[in-house]
Amino acid sequence: MSKINDVLSSLGVSKVRLAKYLGVSRQMLYNYLACETLADWPSEKATRLMQLLDVKSDKDLDNLVIDGDYIIKVDTKLNEGVKVALSSNNLGDLKGFNRKEVEVLTDLTSLLKDRLKDDKTKDTYNTYVYLYHFLQSMETNKELKYLLAFVSKLTGFTKPREFLYNQDNQILFESIMYSGFTFYNNGGASSRKIQDQHEKFIKDIEQKHEEKISRTQELNTVKLQALKELGYTTITQDNAKEVFEKIAEIQSRKV
Repeated sequence: MSKINDVLSSLGVSKVRLAKYLGVSRQMLYNYLACETLADWPSEKATRLMQLLDVKSDKDLDNLVIDGDYIIKVDTKLNEGVKVALSSNNLGDLKGFNRKEVEVLTDLTSLLKDRLKDDKTKDTYNTYVYLYHFLQSMETNKELKYLLAFVSKLTGFTKPREFLYNQDNQILFESIMYSGFTFYNNGGASSRKIQDQHEKFIKDIEQKHEEKISRTQELNTVKLQALKELGYTTITQDNAKEVFEKIAEIQSRKV
């Protein structure tokens, strides 16, 4: 693998572009390049790399002549391959996105595909369902971004003194999370206390769920009343403004 790394370095091929060409995340590419031989790669990815370098096997790398024509040839293949990879990831239409935004979108897509493809227990699938819920929740719970920053720092991807959001809020959140992680790892409480706290957590969630259902039922009742008073059976594009105004009026009567 050292020879492959040497060739890629001589060609000036960046890890970002090569990862896109192969249709994998940058982290997965680093894992591939850390293998002892090309035989340890997935056959599809190894074949694609050999096609890029225009060799039949890694043994042919010793006879490569890296001149200007060869560099242009590889670069052309790389550009075309990246376009195909973006298209296959349904990311072909990226007008309006800058280079860094395109990179993070393709990295996310590639990483998700890599992990799901290798998932044998469905743990990855279940985790990504939760991740989807997490991303949806960020629209109404802005503080969740602090959790992402905390995890990035905890795993070494981000410097601990970097604060991209509100610094005071991040420090408070990270301090609380650190205490929680320390508490969890050290097992610093009795099982009974932990169980009591978890029961409180469940009851709090259930209460919020019941309140949400209650509000939904109340709104539905008011909507039906508004439709009845206006002589409609359903909300349409034509009557929506009138119905919503009537809903607001009915709600104001209860104040």
